[in-house]
Amino acid sequence: MNRHPIPPRHLALTLPQRGALAVYATLWLLLLPLALLYLWRKGRREPLYRAFLAERFGRLPAWDACPVWLHAASLGELRGAAPLVRALLAEGHALQITTLTPAGRTAAGTLFADALAQGRLRVAYTPVEQAWAVNTMLRRVRPVCALMAEIDTWPVLLTTVRQAGLPLAMVNAQSPRDSAVRARQRLFGLRAALFRCYDLVLCKSQVHAERFRATGCPRVEVAGETRFELPIPQALLDAAPPMLARLNQHGARPVLCVASSMPGEDEVFIEAFLKLQGLMAERGAARPLLVHVPRHPQRFDLVFDMLQRAGLRTVRRSRHLDAALTWQGSDEDLRTADVLLGDSLGEMYFFIALSQAVVVGSSFVPLGAHNIIEPLALKKPVFVGPSIWGIEYPGVEALAAGVLRQVANAQELAQELAPLLADAEVAADFARAAQSFFEAHAGATAKHMGVLRDWIPAAGRPRAEQDLK
Repeated sequence: MNRHPIPPRHLALTLPQRGALAVYATLWLLLLPLALLYLWRKGRREPLYRAFLAERFGRLPAWDACPVWLHAASLGELRGAAPLVRALLAEGHALQITTLTPAGRTAAGTLFADALAQGRLRVAYTPVEQAWAVNTMLRRVRPVCALMAEIDTWPVLLTTVRQAGLPLAMVNAQSPRDSAVRARQRLFGLRAALFRCYDLVLCKSQVHAERFRATGCPRVEVAGETRFELPIPQALLDAAPPMLARLNQHGARPVLCVASSMPGEDEVFIEAFLKLQGLMAERGAARPLLVHVPRHPQRFDLVFDMLQRAGLRTVRRSRHLDAALTWQGSDEDLRTADVLLGDSLGEMYFFIALSQAVVVGSSFVPLGAHNIIEPLALKKPVFVGPSIWGIEYPGVEALAAGVLRQVANAQELAQELAPLLADAEVAADFARAAQSFFEAHAGATAKHMGVLRDWIPAAGRPRAEQDLK
């Protein structure tokens, strides 16, 4: 196999930016023991935080192949990139996936189990923010190029990759407005300058593309959002009708799903649901059921206690449904329940399929909202709170198309939901609009591959170990 040296490429930074980068790297080194202690403490509840610690220092298993390296920081980014990963595998590329979290690592093992078993894909933790750790990984993995999912501005990671001469691209790229403003203002504009590390940026929308171009990225193209092509597990959809039949055997009940609630939001959703119960009763409509799905498993018990204290009779997925999502509790438990707590992972499509409407979490706290594409894929009306900067695309487009509604508070949420849940025809109008919206935004994986198919072979040849020293 030919191995040609790739010349190092230093990022042009101002003197203050170089100083900020040096201070940042030094602080990371000094605080590294605290970072490791943090991981160890997190490992009390999630043991995978304590596992594979050598990978945090770049000690990944050596590759014979020279793979495409794809970094997806967390579960959301990894799932969003899954269609692209499958397309790369289908064209014969080996892949090294890195992620920061156990949730991302576990999801990769599930999503790409066949490729893992065949040795065509590997998963590891991302190295810490130290050049020696990143370079250790590069020497052992020897990637042909690096793809970063969504947005990534880890200063040491990006500058080390660039200095190593490794071609670098961002896929499913987004640059939210507030994030772009902060990037220009902080650390003497270092974060904005880091975008120039990227040789190629494949953006979700034209708005995001203009923001990347403004930072000086050499090549920016609009390729869309590959989440629109995520496969939907049929088993989760098939489990919903029997559950609904069981729920509705004493009369049809409308179902509302709160998806991926975050700390600080559960109180809002509980208040809104209590108001919704009253509004539905005033309309003479059936009593609604709330399917409440917290974002993080360590919060399941806490949220259960909150629901109980609010006087809401709550049943739990973990206790009342079996592995096949078949109801195992009594009919009386289901008939009298106000809330089904979705205390499980990887079953969101089941909870959404049960529902007539979905409220997406992380939008009633200033975190920018979670993914709205999953409920839109099932043609459900979607509601969000005031904070949607994280889903600017497709949030702005979905609001304009009428398939997403934004509300300010619990009172407004309850008032918007009541007529929707009480009138099946209103929900049907939403479903038709969602179908058209979804079709209009499909095809992102093909657009990504249309560019990457030429870019990856041209990006560089597999590099020898000495090339990265």
